[in-house]
Amino acid sequence: MNKLQELAKVGMDKVNFMKGQVSRAISSSPSLVCTDISIGQEPISIIATNEFDDPPVAPTGFQYITANQIASTIKVPSSGPGCNCIGSCRDTITCGCAKLNGQKFPYACGNGGRLIEPRDIVYECGPICGCGPNCGNKVSQKALIYRLEVFRTPNKGWGVRTWDFIPSGAPVVEYIGVLSRDDELDNAIGNEYIFDIDCLHTIKGEGGRERRSSKKKSARESFSENIDEELENDPEFCIDASSFGNVSRFINHGCVPNLFVQGILSSHRDIRLARVVLFAAQDIPPYQELTYDYGYKLDSVVDPDGKIKQLECHCGANECRKRLY
Repeated sequence: MNKLQELAKVGMDKVNFMKGQVSRAISSSPSLVCTDISIGQEPISIIATNEFDDPPVAPTGFQYITANQIASTIKVPSSGPGCNCIGSCRDTITCGCAKLNGQKFPYACGNGGRLIEPRDIVYECGPICGCGPNCGNKVSQKALIYRLEVFRTPNKGWGVRTWDFIPSGAPVVEYIGVLSRDDELDNAIGNEYIFDIDCLHTIKGEGGRERRSSKKKSARESFSENIDEELENDPEFCIDASSFGNVSRFINHGCVPNLFVQGILSSHRDIRLARVVLFAAQDIPPYQELTYDYGYKLDSVVDPDGKIKQLECHCGANECRKRLY
């Protein structure tokens, strides 16, 4: 059996597994390098496969975590005011969290909840709200529900693909790492795992981020009265997933991505420290690679000597910008 036939067989085995047919060929395949990169921390095992390195190696160099670690220099605000709903929030008039979302709930009911549209910021119910854990306004706080695979790509390092159909608007995974101050990172240059919490820049489409179209100003005004002044500065906080992180650290950039970045506030109301959650931008079929737009502005990355760095993009989209930065 040649290499192409081996890859085709492995791919068919995975398709059969996705259909519920437990395949022994997957567990015995030489491309399987890890049966669960989360080491049991996620409710669903996340396998890792490597069909390109010889010998195949597993992803290493980080510790898997499922919640952000907080740098010692950061003080996370205490919980803001919550709603007084009971069980699950249903009334947009009486729910205090719905009021923050422009007097509406951001998620559609049913099927676990789907974000109706990208928003400047999503206010979810938090720990001091009267509603319970199954509230329809706590969608992004639930555990991983889609089966994901970390796989080795021929020219992009590691990537992530789904084994399940993911409907448009569904939360896929939160970007997890160490919540840090940008100006206190010693290894910022060359660190490809830093995600700046730039919700304010996303709102206005600054720095390469896709601008959000918000018809309501109330929510925006509620978290920042001086948004234009704050945009003059670089993001103050970031999530560094270089040494600690979850499966999201392996998701690649895409010029035409199938995921989008959504800032969410749940346990407090400070937008500078918003949670970063990746949602499905469209219906995603099984076995498709997951990507999101890293939001780099061309010629915005410099090396230690101050020279502009350039990196080719290999996302493969017809509308590819050819450069990541």
